[in-house]
Amino acid sequence: MKKTATNSYLFEDKPLFGLDIGRSTARVVQLSGSSTKQKPKVIGYGEIGFDTSVVIDGIIEKPQELASAIQKLFKHSLVGDITTRRVALSVPISHAFTRSIDLPKLNEKELAAAIHSEVEEYIPAASESLYVDYSTVQTGKETWATFIVAMPRRIVDSYMTVCRLLWLEPVIIQTSSGAGANLFGRDENGDLPSVLVDFGSESADITVFDKNPIVSGTVAFGGEEVTTLISKALEVNRREASIIKTKYGLSYSKKQKQIEAALKPSLEILIREIQRSIRYYEERSKGKRPIEQIAIMGGGANMPGLADYLTNTMRIPVRAFDPTHFMDFGHLQPLSVGERMSYVTAAGLATLNPEDAF
Repeated sequence: MKKTATNSYLFEDKPLFGLDIGRSTARVVQLSGSSTKQKPKVIGYGEIGFDTSVVIDGIIEKPQELASAIQKLFKHSLVGDITTRRVALSVPISHAFTRSIDLPKLNEKELAAAIHSEVEEYIPAASESLYVDYSTVQTGKETWATFIVAMPRRIVDSYMTVCRLLWLEPVIIQTSSGAGANLFGRDENGDLPSVLVDFGSESADITVFDKNPIVSGTVAFGGEEVTTLISKALEVNRREASIIKTKYGLSYSKKQKQIEAALKPSLEILIREIQRSIRYYEERSKGKRPIEQIAIMGGGANMPGLADYLTNTMRIPVRAFDPTHFMDFGHLQPLSVGERMSYVTAAGLATLNPEDAF
């Protein structure tokens, strides 16, 4: 096991685009640059759906079918254009392993040995079945915070197969939460200690962010579960439940109390995990700045009333994080309000520099 060497073949002056492969949707974004001083211009973006049998437990089981769908996206469904074959990809945090540790200043050999020891002891998978990488940030005079990410080889290799089929050059693979955190760092309040909650179709990914990701976790509270719970509570089909979720959610409506009651057990699990992550950060930071906000993102964050519910329950300001605030669409048609949140990961990948990857 060793830290992946990437900088030897990555060049900042060559453009890349972000490719976010979800449970049944692939999204792409290409931006003109990654300068933090001005909004990068959108070169192209788009999304396409595919059958849920294509990706199982994070592994692309039908790479040819997915490649065909993405090729169709490139040919017929883009707003603007994708002008490069260099791509940044993401693996859902629910299918990766992360660990944050404090270490003294070590040389490269000692650091590799320390990380190997942590992986062997704390990550519930054989080290030979993983790709492992890490980032380090100095947090004290003699202390470095090291954030370790381990990704299953079967998942990463299946992504590489799709890239080969599409003649794409994969240059960065990052966790979905890491991509969102990268974009969040551009926010005017991104320097405040925060909890980022990324609502996907299957799970909610939770990341404590203080200049860098500190700790990440996931809970089974995704958009599909919300639809299922509403469908059962209101005795409607899934299509009707999805419409109700998108139009009313947890906001005021005739069915608000029924919806709240149906979602409450899952919301309580989500809130406990957020609180656990906050406690971990505060104990680890030893009296440094407390968590000041929660930012919700991802497609599930579009649900009306969710931010208010979490704010009232947790007594911490909760706001929706809109990725389009950091993108200049120029003459291109902007993303609709309902689509914006779903592009956090793809946009975050598109803003990456090679040295930002871990």
